[in-house]
Amino acid sequence: MQDQPNTTSLQETQPLVSFIIAYYDLPVTMLRQCIDSILALSLGSSEREIIVVDDGSKESPLRQLTQYLDDIVYVRQPNGGLSRARNRGIQVATGRYLQFVDADDYLLQASYEHCLDIVRYQKPDVVMFDFNDDDDEPPTADFADGDVVGGTDYLMHQNLQASACCMLISRRALGTLRFTPGISHEDEEFTPLLLLRAESVCSTEAKAYYYRHRPLSITTSTDIRSTVRRLNDKMAVICRLNRLSDTMPPSERQAMQRRVAQLTMDYIYNVIMQTRSRHYLDRKLDLLRRKGLFPLPDRDYTTKYKWFRRLTNSQAGLSLLMNVLPVIKPER
Repeated sequence: MQDQPNTTSLQETQPLVSFIIAYYDLPVTMLRQCIDSILALSLGSSEREIIVVDDGSKESPLRQLTQYLDDIVYVRQPNGGLSRARNRGIQVATGRYLQFVDADDYLLQASYEHCLDIVRYQKPDVVMFDFNDDDDEPPTADFADGDVVGGTDYLMHQNLQASACCMLISRRALGTLRFTPGISHEDEEFTPLLLLRAESVCSTEAKAYYYRHRPLSITTSTDIRSTVRRLNDKMAVICRLNRLSDTMPPSERQAMQRRVAQLTMDYIYNVIMQTRSRHYLDRKLDLLRRKGLFPLPDRDYTTKYKWFRRLTNSQAGLSLLMNVLPVIKPER
């Protein structure tokens, strides 16, 4: 009779968290700050794994990282974009949980320690937390946590912060799920599919991730070609999720349809805000209509959704949105 593997012993030698840092042509000072924020955590060297995936930078940062060589795993690959970099990190990672970090961002110690405590004592499949993008916002030690619920239930009843960087993810829940290469808005596709795999999700208001706004980043570039590409990618993500929902069991399908409706609302909002063109908006609404995504479903998902749906259902309402939205301060 063969000995059975000792699961407890395996977990004791396995890192608790693998931190996957995607890096591409950034000032190395940003990458250093990112790594330092991880090393400052209460995790011992055997409890953490820091994987830096260099996605084909013009110059490798390794010569400027000599002080970290004992603490990181450095992987260099041909440039393939954020999704491929993260997927490579997943391939290399050995931790029980995964944490994605973009190299120009960093973790906020006190708040992230709270997330680690949730992992240690409650062991959910996913811990969802908030981010901070304000240098002047004072840190807080009080963190309100939600109940641990199933991922489908969370997707059905809660608004979703789509960023994959704002969650700790168990390998068990991740399974074979990966990021789709070659698109922007990869997180919008990844996150709801992850939640449908998760048996337990804990959300916290802890602002544990610092997001750095950079004017020349992929998500903030305002030239028309970048704007159109982002909008087209988001449309493609919405259509893929909508098609997938048709193959799901009833409860999962209902949860995914809610998410698809909210993403469609967000897409229409972005068309208005980023193009300011009624002609372009009408073309895209016609395309959504032909795909069965517009008018928006008659559901009271949220107060914002309810009013947005009503306004988009009439020409007068669309004209009002075109005139009013651009002068309102956008939400975070």
